[in-house]
Amino acid sequence: MNKIFLSIVLFLSVVFSVRAQEKKALKIIKANSTLIDIRNGQEFSNKLWTINPKIKQDIYHTSKLGEAVTFYTDIDSIRVEINENTQVDFIILLNEKDTAYTQIKYRESHLKILKKAKLYSENQDNDLPSFTYLNSENENLKRIRKELKLDSVAGQANEISKLLNLLHWVHETVKHDGSSNNPKFKNAIDLINVCKRENRGVNCRMMATVLNECYLSMGYKSRMVTCMPKPLKFQDCHVINTVFSEQLNKWIWLDPTFDAYVMNEKGELLGIQEVRERLINDKPLILNPTANWNGKKSQTKEAYLYKYMAKNLYRLESPAYSNYNIETTQSGKTNEYIQLLPMDGINQQPRIKVAKSAKSKMVYKTYITNNPKQFWEGK
Repeated sequence: MNKIFLSIVLFLSVVFSVRAQEKKALKIIKANSTLIDIRNGQEFSNKLWTINPKIKQDIYHTSKLGEAVTFYTDIDSIRVEINENTQVDFIILLNEKDTAYTQIKYRESHLKILKKAKLYSENQDNDLPSFTYLNSENENLKRIRKELKLDSVAGQANEISKLLNLLHWVHETVKHDGSSNNPKFKNAIDLINVCKRENRGVNCRMMATVLNECYLSMGYKSRMVTCMPKPLKFQDCHVINTVFSEQLNKWIWLDPTFDAYVMNEKGELLGIQEVRERLINDKPLILNPTANWNGKKSQTKEAYLYKYMAKNLYRLESPAYSNYNIETTQSGKTNEYIQLLPMDGINQQPRIKVAKSAKSKMVYKTYITNNPKQFWEGK
């Protein structure tokens, strides 16, 4: 027993000694300020990183192969060359006493992940419901059109002008706040009223709800589209609108959160599927120059399309019935959704998923398809 005990002690001593040496081997850079500048390839960001010794390991991700990442403290720096295997650990010693364990790590870009999701299927999904749209003669939609004075908002020009005027108006009328709690009633009039009454904003889903009901009330075929990344569990996605333009005979991309729409090199408006394909195939894309967040922060094509939306165009989902008040919770109510999933997407089965909320008693039914033609079926 004594020999066994001694062997265990010696083994643990070796392990702890190796780990201690590994920690000692980590490069240490010093800092007196918690703010760090970072150069990622050719991009330089001032005070981008905040040192936090309380975090077990703070990881900075980069997708720029063949480039270098440099951390600049107020008194020191570290430079790391980036390849597919890059995972460099180091310590930032703050004020000569606090240690912040930090890592620079390569991570595949969102655009590269999207490019791997190029393949769809032409197989017909017979169980898939057809998309339908609430008629503008519905009394709730007529009330929205009248109370919000949407005929005046839309103007008297052509269809595209009217669609863009309504987009701009919703963007300017409702502010975006991604961290806000959703109000009880989720329809255009109630959402606008609660924002005015409480001087607040709403998230992208609520903004798309407002625009969707405005378009439906004006007689346009309109859907909300939830744009999601590849992982099933995620912290961020984005909801925009798609409207069928009779003038162009196609679906077009309209985003009320950023007052954004997308064009090709000829200035022609594009739909969500077209933008996705152009991102994958490296074809030119133009973002309208007025795209912005809450009138404060302009959006660039690189940040909005090639990073943010490249992440969120992996999976697409729309309500099967584009209806009034669709997001409002109501006991016993059933909402049906159709999700377009690429062939390399996970969670392909079952093709029909049903979930019931224990709290609200709402039923959510989701149909999975790999066929973009069915998802973007005609008007």
